[in-house]
Amino acid sequence: MKQTDTPALTIIFGATGDLAKRKLFPSLYNLFKKGEISNHFACVGVARRQWTEQQFRNHVRESVIAAIHSNEQMEEFLSHFYYQSLDVTNTEAYIELLQLANQLNTKYHLNGNRMFYLAMAPEFFGTIAEHLKRDGLTDTNGFSRLVIEKPFGHDLQSAKALNEKIRTAFRESEIFRIDHYLGKEMVQNIEAIRFANALFEPLWNSRYISNVQITTSETLGVEERGRYYEKNGALRDMVQNHVLQMVALLAMEPPIKLTTDEIRSEKVKVLRAMRRIEGQNIQHFFVRGQYGAGKINQEQQISYREEHNVDPESDTETFVAGKILIDNFRWAGVPFYIRTGKRLAKKSTKIVIQFKDIPMNLYYQTDQPLTPNLLVIHIQPDEGITLYLNAKRVGPYLDRTPVKLSFSNNRFNGINTPEAYEKLLYDALRGDATNFTHWDEVALSWNFIDAISHHWAETTEKFPNYEAGSMGPKQADQLLEQDGFFWWPIDYLDVDECK
Repeated sequence: MKQTDTPALTIIFGATGDLAKRKLFPSLYNLFKKGEISNHFACVGVARRQWTEQQFRNHVRESVIAAIHSNEQMEEFLSHFYYQSLDVTNTEAYIELLQLANQLNTKYHLNGNRMFYLAMAPEFFGTIAEHLKRDGLTDTNGFSRLVIEKPFGHDLQSAKALNEKIRTAFRESEIFRIDHYLGKEMVQNIEAIRFANALFEPLWNSRYISNVQITTSETLGVEERGRYYEKNGALRDMVQNHVLQMVALLAMEPPIKLTTDEIRSEKVKVLRAMRRIEGQNIQHFFVRGQYGAGKINQEQQISYREEHNVDPESDTETFVAGKILIDNFRWAGVPFYIRTGKRLAKKSTKIVIQFKDIPMNLYYQTDQPLTPNLLVIHIQPDEGITLYLNAKRVGPYLDRTPVKLSFSNNRFNGINTPEAYEKLLYDALRGDATNFTHWDEVALSWNFIDAISHHWAETTEKFPNYEAGSMGPKQADQLLEQDGFFWWPIDYLDVDECK
């Protein structure tokens, strides 16, 4: 069986929380069942709750069964799990954790390798990192790695302060900042589509591409995350990390090698080249929205301001659309349109690369203009790619018809496609930081976002300005219309309809 050949102790802070339950435990179980982590592993759950070890193991069992519906090798898997109640500010608790870590290191022959996963509120990140260093948990003969969930700061200033705290305990090479979008199969496939196909890479520039559209839409509202969302909004929650990471992957130059350092270097160049929009110009490049009441799948939905833990007069945006310009030789003049929002018509994450029209349309008909060539990368819920071409319609006349060439991971791999967290945990255990964000990427993305968020904080918008079940406010459509484009409809681009 394939294994990482990297024995390690994983310590999960926030082990009784929602993220660990929904994502981390099922991902570790899958890795164990596939043989991608060996028997030389142990996991310690850390949280404030006064649980026994058996209570914790039962919690892990329930989370795995709920997510995967499997019991195979369950008892063997659970035997590697341990629990400690811990106040993250209490030095004595860390000393007890160190003693347990040393015991497990001997029992499972872990070679001193430790991975600390912070699956809890970001205000504790710095405190935990400092205690791990001060109380000896990072003092080991093996590796010591820190995995951090978003958000990494609230703006550039807070991100810098957090980074300085963490860097007192860990080197940059030991810090793994998770962006789960980078673990998604088709996001990772962007590099293969670009750099493994002579069909695309020569055309991947401003001479042949008219615009790029990135849509990540959700039908859900804020659910139980009202307090978190009030502090962050869609701009900080989605654009600063997930969306800008996709922009960087789409726009970066071919790296010298497909290594962590080379790929990161090219992504950083893109983030540096993004045109910074400031002041009154922001209204011409970015649109914000907040959902009101409406219907999704015939079910009535309440407005954002009626959600739990949300200010009844909140100005927090639940939708963002924007135009990003990249001022370099490859992309000069090509708009990258982005939009993300909650309570939209359909759950979907898609990237649309629209190619320029040919110089002369020999098949033009007054009632049927030539359909542009499109390359669509389907990220979720479906995974795949679709190429839209034009071909001659069957019959005696020179009529053309659009055709679709498609590949769908759902059809060929189905449920065997690894979940994003599973892949990222596997990479972190192996020390592969390619699909994690470097501090330089974090700083540059916050620098870009801060100008927009500061301007929005100083101005007011009439909310709500789009109905639940729509695709956002009308201003988002006008953003493209002023450039002669339109958002490609999500249903039209559905991978399941491709033949």
